[in-house]
Parts: sequence; structure tokens; C-alpha cells
Amino acid sequence: MRLVTYRSNVTSAARLGAIVDDFVVDLERLGAHVGQPLPSDMLEFIAIGPHAIDNVAALLTRHNGNWPLDCAAPLVNVKLLAPIPRPRKNIFGIGLNYVEHVEESSRTLDTSRDLPKKPVVFSKPPTSVIGPGDAIEHNEAITRQLDWEVELAVVIGRRGKNVSERDALGHVFGYTIIDDISARDNRRAGQWIFSKGQDTYAPLGPVLVTADEIGDPHNLELGLRVNGVEKQRSNTRHLLFKIPALIADISSAMTLEPGDIIATGTPSGVGAGRSPQEWLWPGDVVEAWVEKIGTLRNPVVAVGTEPRKVQMRHIEDN
Repeated sequence: MRLVTYRSNVTSAARLGAIVDDFVVDLERLGAHVGQPLPSDMLEFIAIGPHAIDNVAALLTRHNGNWPLDCAAPLVNVKLLAPIPRPRKNIFGIGLNYVEHVEESSRTLDTSRDLPKKPVVFSKPPTSVIGPGDAIEHNEAITRQLDWEVELAVVIGRRGKNVSERDALGHVFGYTIIDDISARDNRRAGQWIFSKGQDTYAPLGPVLVTADEIGDPHNLELGLRVNGVEKQRSNTRHLLFKIPALIADISSAMTLEPGDIIATGTPSGVGAGRSPQEWLWPGDVVEAWVEKIGTLRNPVVAVGTEPRKVQMRHIEDN
């Protein structure tokens, strides 16, 4: 199932929907037509538990092509938001989780050449999250080294503490895309949150794909383009610490809750690692994509300016 948070117009409230063909189906309204209460909020839906996915999938199949009035709208007529517009707590970021990125970072970012023995965990606050088409802010007074990082994001579906690697994937609700925007010149004594946690530095989306549709999350192509030029391309099979290891490690110290997000790390090809180094500037358009999920596009704008209009096709196959 491909789930979204959307607005039907600029003044309407955010709603929970599912994409079926080229339509967004409003789940709360569809449920109301058949006497099946469903939430209008993504976090509430995730919290219901895995059976909610099966129930909604059956509901969508039963009504496909015959949607009740006011339950479906063409995808092109709605505004997609981040699937989880306001996470309950900080996003768990994972640094240095692709071998080639460890090497390029050691050359340009003063990190160790040695492969990490445990996951390198940092965080991005909820205020850093933006949705597809929203503007990444470039504040030249703060940074002149704004960088990109495409990543597969894991969304937790079940509460867990001390989760074993064997059971870890059973705690996953689904997957989406995150672009871990980073101000490289804002690292402070080895601490990354100011560099990575600024407002708009976590573009997220465009959809949340449930785990059953992804299959093996360790065999997904992913990449990133800036102004149409490919900068990153790899496969999640090259993750140094796989998703079960990340869930087990984080949950050994911190309780994971439904809706929590883990950004699994980026492959090589970031701007800081290129020769010469490359950075994002106002007017650029960044496209992060992951196989089976789609493409997340965001313009870069100077702080205090309006983003230039970007033609968006939010969902596409790769």
C-alpha cells in the first residue's frame, strides 16, 4: 500500500490517503461510507497495528474504480505533504553506513578511515521535516557548504525495547525517502545535529510504502540528481549495518515507538566528497529516488525568498 498525507487545497487540513492508480483515496471518508472508523492522521493509522493494513487493503480492493462521492481525488489535484509531517520525536540518523561513503568522508570531512564498529547515530528534530516540492532553505549567513544525502528511511510500526535482530523487521511498518541535507561547515567538535538538524533539512516522502510491498529492503536501487545530473547511485545491499542491526542497536538504549523514523545512511557521491567539491545553491532542484518508492523533489531557495515554481510528478517508477 502506498500511503500519503495530503491537502486538497492550500487552506484545508492535512488528511490521510492511499494512492490507487492515479487517485488519492481518503481513508477516513472511505471508512465512514462502510461503517469502518479509520483515522485521518498517519501516526494514528500506524499506531492501530499491522491488521489496519490488511483491513484497508481489502477495502480499497472492494471499491477500486467505484469510489463513493468525495472519497477520491486525482493525484495531480492534491498537494502531497511529508508522509509524517511532524514526527513525535527526533529522526534517528545513521552516519557512515556505506563503505565508499566512509572512505570519501575520511578524505574531506575529517572522519576516521576505519569502518565503524557500531552504528554512528545522530538525530534530526521534527522541525527539520518538509514534504515533496517544499523548499530547502539556503541561509548564506550560516552556510556556504549545503550538501545532499539520499537515504532509505525506515518507519517503525510496533513499540519495542531491546528488539533482537531476528525480530527487527517485524517492527517495521514501511519505508519512505529522506534527503539528509547537511551544512558541512556547521559541524561542531564532532557533533552533527546543528549541521543536519536545521529547519527544512529533512525532506521526506513522497509516499510511505508498507513493508509488504517492498519485500527485501536490502535490494533497492537508490540515487540522487541535482538539476537533472546524477550525483549518487547505489543499492541498499551495500549498507554496512543492515536494518535489523540498526533497530537492535537503537532499541538497546531507546524505546522505538510507532511512527519513529530511522534514516539508514547515504552512499558515496555527496557534494563534500567530489573533486572539486560541489554545494547546493538557491535555484537548484534536488531529486532523491529509491526503487519501489518514487522520487522526492525539492527546490533550494535563499531564506526569505519564495521558491520558484517547480513542475512536480510526485510519484514515478525507477
